[in-house]
Parts: sequence; structure tokens; C-alpha cells
Amino acid sequence: MNIDPAIQANLLAQLETPPIAVEPPATETITYQRKKKHRDNSVNDSGLRFDKTVPVETIQQPCAELDGEDADAYEIIGEKKTCRLAQRPGSYVVLEYLRKVVKRKDTQAIVTTPAPANVLDNSLADVSFLAGMLVDKFVYHLPLYRQHQRLQQSGIQISRGTLTNLGHRAIDLLSPIVDAQFQHILQSKTLAMDETPIKAGRKTKGKMRQAYFWPIYGEKDEMVFHYADTRAARVVHTLLSEFQGTLLTDGYSAYKHYAQKNGNITHAECWAHTRRMFERAEESEPQAVQDALAIIGALYQHEQQIRDKNLEGDAKQAYRTEKSEPIVKQFWAWCENQCQRSNLLPKDPFAKALSYAMARQHALHVFLSDPEVPIDTNHLERALRPIPMGRKNWLFCWTELGAKQVGIIQSLLVTCKLHGINPHTYLVDVLQRISQHPASKAIELTPRRWKEQFAENPLRSDLETLGQ
Repeated sequence: MNIDPAIQANLLAQLETPPIAVEPPATETITYQRKKKHRDNSVNDSGLRFDKTVPVETIQQPCAELDGEDADAYEIIGEKKTCRLAQRPGSYVVLEYLRKVVKRKDTQAIVTTPAPANVLDNSLADVSFLAGMLVDKFVYHLPLYRQHQRLQQSGIQISRGTLTNLGHRAIDLLSPIVDAQFQHILQSKTLAMDETPIKAGRKTKGKMRQAYFWPIYGEKDEMVFHYADTRAARVVHTLLSEFQGTLLTDGYSAYKHYAQKNGNITHAECWAHTRRMFERAEESEPQAVQDALAIIGALYQHEQQIRDKNLEGDAKQAYRTEKSEPIVKQFWAWCENQCQRSNLLPKDPFAKALSYAMARQHALHVFLSDPEVPIDTNHLERALRPIPMGRKNWLFCWTELGAKQVGIIQSLLVTCKLHGINPHTYLVDVLQRISQHPASKAIELTPRRWKEQFAENPLRSDLETLGQ
């Protein structure tokens, strides 16, 4: 709901709070064209095959025997081919590795050049294909059955079961990295936490089980999605058992009860959720709701001023104390006056909004005393969007194991986005690096640390190194 600036200024003047001068945002007209949509045809499951329309890149593998000092002792008697499915953005390529088969002239012993190392043992997929498949599904929300259709239309036949298996095996490799990232998130002074539903696993015939992802956002712009089969408060106790600091959440009572039982936790709540409660009451009390939104809107204007001025630490807290705290106090005074109205019924949406806000006064004040605490959980809600976006495309997870793996891969891909990292480049590097990286240093492969240590010279796939 947009508030008339004149109405807001008049209301704030009555509350002895000067309005904030805000320049109207610049506007522009945007036009664009897009391709006409079309439906893919259905496909049949089969093994890996490709026709002559599929581009093939040939890579000649070096033969150690022919390059050594006794190269004259060998003769080439044939070649063996190892084919792997690779992927460029928007297209597929088959990498054909030519491996010399040589025979010693004196002993007649036959030696074959070994196949190049691969991320997954005995796999037909190159690391570029694994990364592309995961990015297509979890960043661009392209379900595997659609990728399967695209492969078929590109002249490649591969079973959907194989695609699923490749995805599971690749994500399993990344699990230790997510565990390390979560341990680092728990060291934050301020956490934001929420829960979002997902259908995972079959409950009864024809009915899926209701489960939840619990996203947790750390102060270093890192995020982890934990899967749980319940929304019960025990999940909060399990996940945050090692955390000490400020917990920023919505109005779900489980967080409040956890903070009350744990003296090391300060509970802060979200002003955006408070605002939404009043928005829902607009039809019953349009004028009063407009007054409430005008006051809360003034708080958000001050937060915008803080961002525009790049205020941090003590300067940020001093600004909030000077500008925002008086508005908060006036908001509570206004709420108390509204609560005295005799014509408000308990079931009225506006009465519920007042009750919601008044019951959370202490938690809504926390951001005024700690500059590191955001005013709301909007940053968390923006970051968890891939989950509801995915639900609109792949609808549900057939198994709970599959749901857990969705949480693992999204933890890394969302964090990549928060740090401005190309997810395909990251996955191609990490999937190759993890097998040789010490398990005790898995934290170095989290997107935040990877950007510092490896982003300037990442490991590339064989497809990317062709022609260099």
C-alpha cells in the first residue's frame, strides 16, 4: 500500500516528528521482445547415444611411453576412445579423448594411456555437464525432465534416472562444504532465521508429506538451508544449540520461546511483518491503517538514509537513536490510543494487528540498540526465493533425501549469488578441487572463502581449456 506523502507528512507533524525529504525515484520506459514459447515433445529413456549433429571436440591424450627416453622401444598399434558429455552454456558437446595403445617391441607388452581423471568415477559426465545441470535446475529452475527433453532434441539420448543419479553424486561431494559454512554462520553475532514449506516424501498413497526448509542467514552474507520434516520448536533448539547472539525472526512463537529459555540469545523481530499485519486490516480500518503505515514508513525512510550515507557502527546507532527512536515511541503511543477504542472487537483484523505489534514491543526495539541488527528479515526472504520459485517448477521432492540435497546445493548457490560469484565457475572448480583438498580445511571451499583464495585462478574443465 502506497502512502500519500502529504498525509504522511501531516501525520508525522502531529506526532512532532519532522518528515523526511525524499526525492522521487527516476523512471524510464522499457520495451523488449522475446521468443515465442513452444512445448517440447516427450522423450524415451535409453543409454548415452548421440548422432552426427552433436558437435564433438577431440582431445589427444599425451602418452608417457612415447614421450619418455625409451620412446623408440614402443610402436603405436591402435587407439581407444573415451567419450564424455560436456556442456557449454546453452549447448552440449561430446569430448572425445584419444588414448594411444602402444606395445613394447621387445616384450610385446601392451600399454594403454589411462583415461583422464574425472570428478565421478566411472561416469560419462564431464565436470562442465555436472555444473551446468545443477545450475540449470537450481538457479534457473529447469527440472530434469525438461533438461532431458533438451538433451534429446540436441541428439543425445540419456536416461532421466542417470541424470538424477549424477546430480545426487555431485551434491554428495559438496555436503562437507555446507557443514563447514553452517559452523561459520553460527559464529555470527546476528542471525536471521525463517522457515518455508516443501512437499517431500510420500505420506500416503496420492499424498505428499509436508516438510520445511529452515534457512539461516549469517552476518557475512552466507546462508544455509536445513531440511526438517516438521515445523516444531525442537528444530530451532537443535540448529541453534551452539549459537550466542541476536536472533532476528518473524513472529513465529517458537523463536521467542527458545530465546526465553536461552540466556545467551537476544530475540529481535521484523518490522516488515508488523507492517503486513496492518496491511491485511486495510478493508476494515482504511484510515487507521494508513496512519500506521505512514509511521512505519518513516522508519524505513531513515533506514534508506542510513544506507545512502553508508553509516556503520556507532554512527549508525547514533542516527537511529536520534531519528528512529522518537518515531518508534510515538508509534507505541498511537497504538495504545487505538487500543482504547470501544468500537474495536477482538476478532477485527485491525485489532489483531494492534495486538500483534503490542505483544512484540521489546523485540521490535532491539534494532535501535544494536547497529548490526537489520530492521526486518527482508534480506533473508529475498535470499530464500529459490525455494518457492523451485516449487513452481519441480513442485515437490519425491524423497526426503532429495529434499536434503536441495538444501545442500541451494546453500552454496544462494551464497554464490550473495557474493557475486558465477555459480557455474564455482561448481566447476570446487567439484574438481574437493577430492584433493584437506577435509579439515573445507571452510576454504565455501563461496565466501573461495572468492578470496581461488576465484582469480579457478580450475577449468577440459572443454574450457580447448583452443587455449
